[in-house]
Amino acid sequence: MSLGENLQFLRKRNELTQEDLAEKLEVSRQSVSKWESDTAYPEMDKLIQLSQMFHVKLDDLIQKDVSTLYVEDKADYDRHMNLFSKMIALGVGLILFGISFMQFLEGILIGIGITAGEDIGNTVFLIFVVVAVAIFIIMGLQHSNFERKNPYIENFYSEEELDFFHKKYTIMITSGVVMILIGVILTSGADAVCSEIFGDIPVSFEYYSGSVFFFLLTIAVSLFVYAGMQKEKYDIDEYNRKHDKESEGYKVSQIKGTISACIMMTALIVYLILGFVFDLWGVPSIVLFPAAGIGCGIACLIVDAKHKR
Repeated sequence: MSLGENLQFLRKRNELTQEDLAEKLEVSRQSVSKWESDTAYPEMDKLIQLSQMFHVKLDDLIQKDVSTLYVEDKADYDRHMNLFSKMIALGVGLILFGISFMQFLEGILIGIGITAGEDIGNTVFLIFVVVAVAIFIIMGLQHSNFERKNPYIENFYSEEELDFFHKKYTIMITSGVVMILIGVILTSGADAVCSEIFGDIPVSFEYYSGSVFFFLLTIAVSLFVYAGMQKEKYDIDEYNRKHDKESEGYKVSQIKGTISACIMMTALIVYLILGFVFDLWGVPSIVLFPAAGIGCGIACLIVDAKHKR
């Protein structure tokens, strides 16, 4: 494409008339018309202004077909955000599944009389945590690098795509809630039946019951995390606000990130103290991480509410 064709494409994509663009650049409509028909060429300061206005590199504006850049942007952004959402949900799921597997393994070991069952279970859980943390670090660095390279994304999702996602979002959230309710019902029902039959609930059965609940909780929370991150993916306007260092959205994003990091770091420190000092590596200490995650969510909601006020 020529400069004129690129300029016409960008103007129409941003829903601007020639008069609108001329007003922003403080030139006449006839000048814009001549630029788009390639019968005249903008001065360098106007080219720089156009480059900044439409968030394209000057070389791309002059020498390339900018319409292809938006196709590439869409593919790269969509691919990256989908992978990022899946891997973060996987990391969270691994931690919760680690609890489920730990409970199941301890139930088996204790049931066959191995006294070191809890220690073995805790070691297995820590392996799951290490893998999850590695995923968080790798994906966090990749996401930061992507954001650095792409501080602005053109809003390319159609209304049909947004409507289709909202239907999927509703299904995922509803499925997660149903999973948690099923887990509560199955756990309490199984405990009641076992108590009725045996009088006292066997210790190993308590571990099995907890394992089932945490397994269903793993599916539910993973769905919540994935659905929430996908919802953020489609909100490109918010993405752009978060990366505009002059905007309030960027400042709010930084505040939420700092608070969340402090909460999770505090949970990790408390967990390590309870483990190494008081030898509490089991479920009571592990609950700190889901609780910290909920705390991060609440803190972010409070920050958003305060910002809106």
